[in-house]
Amino acid sequence: MASPFDIDEIYPDDGDQPLRLPRRQVGNSPQGVAVTLLADYTLRTRVALPSAAIVALLGEAGVTTAGARTAISRLARRGVLEGSRLGRRSSYRLSRAAAVNLSAGGQWILASTTSTPRWDGCWTIVAFSLPQDRSTQRRALRAQLRWLGYAPLYDGLWISPQELTPAARAELDRLTLGAVTVFRGRQSVLASAIHRAPIEAWDIEAIGRSYDAFLRRWTPLLPEVRSGQVDGAAAVRARTEVMDTFRRFPVLDPQLPVELLPRDWLRRPARELFAAVYDGLAAPAERHVRAVVERFADAAQPGIAAHTTADLVAGVRAEVDPAQPSAGGSATGCS
Repeated sequence: MASPFDIDEIYPDDGDQPLRLPRRQVGNSPQGVAVTLLADYTLRTRVALPSAAIVALLGEAGVTTAGARTAISRLARRGVLEGSRLGRRSSYRLSRAAAVNLSAGGQWILASTTSTPRWDGCWTIVAFSLPQDRSTQRRALRAQLRWLGYAPLYDGLWISPQELTPAARAELDRLTLGAVTVFRGRQSVLASAIHRAPIEAWDIEAIGRSYDAFLRRWTPLLPEVRSGQVDGAAAVRARTEVMDTFRRFPVLDPQLPVELLPRDWLRRPARELFAAVYDGLAAPAERHVRAVVERFADAAQPGIAAHTTADLVAGVRAEVDPAQPSAGGSATGCS
């Protein structure tokens, strides 16, 4: 089995839509780091930053100048960034569509790791069959099912303990064009000792090890964060890394029922540690980003503001399209 962190998409891919957020790779890709930086400090205001400042910030994260400029150019072509020019100076900001998409992703990350809805004992099953010549559609469907919290129990049969939400229904309608069937029901346990339980669609031991690795990586830094010893570029790098790592957990562990998990499941401790590091470094990281931007701008940029976990939960409400379906769904039961 591949590493649970080998996930193509963390945020939803809009398929044929103009906006295409970068693929998430093992480690940090230049495009992914650029999106994280802009989202962490400009999501609410969508303020434009000089391209030279973005390149400098990416350089502090280990991205070469050439790699940074290529990442910015590709993000602009994908519709994630909008460019503008004043004289010889070019600037970029998050597009409106990207801000809405990233805001929804931030809300999902926090909601998925903060609470687990009461489980009714039922599973939602998505069965699909697509011809071999529709491999692109099949990959898009699998990526969206991962985003929606499903995992493959068998090839072409994906499951989730959660109800099929209106948002999930709309995505399946858009991607499958009728080549899919959805059920919800309880498992009938067979007498055979070799039957496969639905929870085995997730590698629980591997997810547990990933939580443990996250805690071991970030717990030693916490005293330094709380005492103000992490500052400047180090604060920005740490915030970027902790976000890029933590946001993968809702895909790995999509609110799996606590009844089916080990008693000492580390979802909550990991979420609490993430909040302590991410929020604890917000002020020094914001100061550094402002200082770097001011080196390349004619005046201070008042629109730079570090996102916190409270901001992630609140979302960018003014940007959300009210016509979009709600991500919530009501339990109907399956008895």
